Amino acid sequence: MTKIFTIGSNGKTPKEFFNLLKENHIDLIIDIRLNNNSQLFGYAKGGDDFLGFFVNKILKIKYVYDPFFAPTDEILSKYHKTKNWDEYEKTFLELINQRKFSSYFFKKYSSFKNVCFLCVESTPEKCHRRLVAEAISKEINHL
Repeated sequence: MTKIFTIGSNGKTPKEFFNLLKENHIDLIIDIRLNNNSQLFGYAKGGDDFLGFFVNKILKIKYVYDPFFAPTDEILSKYHKTKNWDEYEKTFLELINQRKFSSYFFKKYSSFKNVCFLCVESTPEKCHRRLVAEAISKEINHL
């Protein structure tokens, strides 16, 4: 059975970030950021030639960038302008239902034991990674 984890890069040193992944035996990171190359924390810059390279080489973790789980540019831009989390959450939940995140996830990633959704926010409360994880499992470990 696949266990679901989430992690945000903000507020974590590289040592903390990589240790959390190692200690929790993560075998797949799914990067669900809409823009995974414009983050403030250099160690979390997405792509197979940076974060993907390091987690695979150092920790033997597979890295996948999958924007299917990301908000649309329109949804994210509106949230950045309004900062209205309730509206963002409602709109993003509609997107989750429309795209059928759960069935997509299990078709593509169920062979992995410990899957971790990666985003930016330091805590999951106001981050779409929590909503994605909740659409897939009732048991979630936020790192």
